[in-house]
Amino acid sequence: MNKDIIEFIRKQKTATVCTVDESGHPYCFSCFFAFDAENAVLYYKTHGASHHAALMLKKKEVAGTILPDKLNAVIVKGIQFEGEVLSSDHPLSANASKVYHLRYPFALAMPGVLWTLQLHHIKMTDSSKGFGTKIEWEREEAVV
Repeated sequence: MNKDIIEFIRKQKTATVCTVDESGHPYCFSCFFAFDAENAVLYYKTHGASHHAALMLKKKEVAGTILPDKLNAVIVKGIQFEGEVLSSDHPLSANASKVYHLRYPFALAMPGVLWTLQLHHIKMTDSSKGFGTKIEWEREEAVV
């Protein structure tokens, strides 16, 4: 993965994740995330009985965005991503609790389920490198 993408994601704390319902209607939610650059996954915690959790159990494909925690009106930076939610018994989910709670220790006291989102495609806009500069990354193959 490109070092600029890794550096940008590591500095951020929140993402917007979008899924769809049975009728194909989009549904988005925001979450705190922890990033595992080596495996290109995001870990996040959400209530197991939430509407979006129910949707993601049925349809694993998701898309989303990561914007800077502090927006700059002059320099546009951000990420659009596509990926899939992995099952809790998937090998890439094994470190979810450790990685997430290391970044957000207060979340140990909060109820919820940890999720693993395997990134498949990223498009980063970074106008600090020239107006409209795009950096893309594509997973070569999904880890099964």
